[in-house]
Amino acid sequence: MADDAPMILHPRVITGAGGGPDKTVLNSPRFLKRHGYRSACLFYHPPEDAGFQAIRDRAVDWDAPLYEFDDRGALDWRLVPRTIALCRELNVAVWHAHDYKTNLLGLLVRRRWPMRLVTTVHGWVELTLKTRVYHLLDRWTMPKYDRVICVSPDLRDSCQRFGVKQDRLQLIENAIDTEQFRRRVSPAEAKKKLGVSPDELLVGAVGRLSAEKGFDLLIRAFAALGPDKPPARLVILGEGSERENLQALIERAGLANRVILAGFQSNTIDWYQAMDVFALSSLREGLPNVVLEAMSLETPVVSTRVAGVPRVITDQRDGLIVPIGDERAMTNALASLLDSEVVRDRLAAAARRVIEERYSFETRMRKMVSLYESLDLPAR
Repeated sequence: MADDAPMILHPRVITGAGGGPDKTVLNSPRFLKRHGYRSACLFYHPPEDAGFQAIRDRAVDWDAPLYEFDDRGALDWRLVPRTIALCRELNVAVWHAHDYKTNLLGLLVRRRWPMRLVTTVHGWVELTLKTRVYHLLDRWTMPKYDRVICVSPDLRDSCQRFGVKQDRLQLIENAIDTEQFRRRVSPAEAKKKLGVSPDELLVGAVGRLSAEKGFDLLIRAFAALGPDKPPARLVILGEGSERENLQALIERAGLANRVILAGFQSNTIDWYQAMDVFALSSLREGLPNVVLEAMSLETPVVSTRVAGVPRVITDQRDGLIVPIGDERAMTNALASLLDSEVVRDRLAAAARRVIEERYSFETRMRKMVSLYESLDLPAR
């Protein structure tokens, strides 16, 4: 690729191994390369963050040029001159931010280095004092950006209320590398590889262990199934602040032998393939990558009716949707899937078709390239 090809820099603040948005960031460079763009990822993370090694490993596997800066918190202003220097070194044409802090950094850096500003709104989740401050920062910074990308219509509506002009807003939903997330083994074979009994049905969930993911509701809904109708196990992949509370709930419910908090797993694909049902119990989301991943791997999905999910899943056709926070509805949906392999197979096949037709990463990146091409990129 020519050295003068436009450079897109994807900055992101992260702790540990990250989540769905970080997969989107790391997936972008190799797809943009096919369209004539240079691209790199810049992650700001706490010093000595052992979990960040998973990001380094993924960057190597996915051929994503990676830069990283130690981030010592909100008042670490050393990040500004370091970022300006990097933008000059890489000759950055487009700063594509992915969170509140990189939105603010983009405005500061542009004072010293001319570039276009783009941001993706992935969603506002945990409702804490900190996140309310972040929300206020977003309300101030985003109207100043050249383009604001939203991954679901509700986020687009929020951005309009923040004062982002309609002609600067664009809906580009999350997407999946359909070749990477392609089923290659049966659930039975995947279970054998992971040491899971083939005689048990496996319900799975993936995500940060935090309140907005609703894993407490999922555990209670699973408990209501009873131990034998049908014999099943629940595994939740991820780490987070709610681990102790969730483990205590599991112990109180007498589910220690049937519900497993498996922690962070670098290879979720094997787990998806082992699952007979994937469950999303979230109370708040943007458009969750984990739902798209499960659907792409032909794992039947039951999900709450959260944010962008109803645009992806048509209830009873390619998945099941239940009301947010409705424990009984989640129990009934899980039971209906666990009771019928025929229904599971039908929904799984339909889900894969939805991803191939509407949510492939290549389709998403064509939309992204069109957006970049609409910008009047600064001359170098």
